Amino acid sequence: MYSVDASFGKSLLVLGGARSGKSRHAQAMAEQAAAQGGDLAYVATAQAFDDEMVDRIVRHRADRDARWRTVEAPIALSEALVDADGAGSVILVDCLTLWMTNLLLGDHDIEARTVDLLAVIGSMRGRAVFVSNEVGMGIVPDNALARRFRDEAGRLHQRLAAQVDSVDMVFAGLVQRWKGVSPAQSFHR
Repeated sequence: MYSVDASFGKSLLVLGGARSGKSRHAQAMAEQAAAQGGDLAYVATAQAFDDEMVDRIVRHRADRDARWRTVEAPIALSEALVDADGAGSVILVDCLTLWMTNLLLGDHDIEARTVDLLAVIGSMRGRAVFVSNEVGMGIVPDNALARRFRDEAGRLHQRLAAQVDSVDMVFAGLVQRWKGVSPAQSFHR
C-alpha cells in the first residue's frame, strides 16, 4: 500500500522518467486531497494512435475507480481545466509531455497555449496535480523535432515549476519534494 501526505497547496507538478511511478504518486496525491468529498477529474491528454497506446489508456482507466470523471483534452487543456474546476475539485492532468507532443505535431502555438495554461492555474478555485516526463536528463536527441520537443518540455517545466505551489520528482518509485511543504511519504508492504 502506498501512503502519502497530500499537503501540496493548490497545485503540484509531478516529474519523473518513464515508468518511475509518477502517475501512481500523482493519483494518490489527488485522491487524498479529495478525501473530504471533493470531485475528482482526470484530464487525459493522450491520443490512441496505435494499439500500444490504446493498452496504456485502458490500464490507466482501470487504475481509477468510480469517483473519477475523465475528460479528454489532447489540445484544449486550459479549456478542460476551466470546465472541470470548482470549489473542492481536484484535477489530475496526465500528462503534459503528451500534450506537448500533440501541440508540436499539430503545429499549434505552444507559447500561447502555455500562457493560457499558466493563467488558468493561477485562477483555479480547486486543486490541480500535473504529471510530466522529465526528458532533459538524457543524451541530446539526434533529430531536430526531438530536440525541439525536449527544449519545449524543459521550458514548460521551468515555467510550471515557478507557478505551482509544490514540485515532486519521482525516481524508481521514490518521491522527493523539490518545492513546497515537505510531506511525509513512504511505501508500506
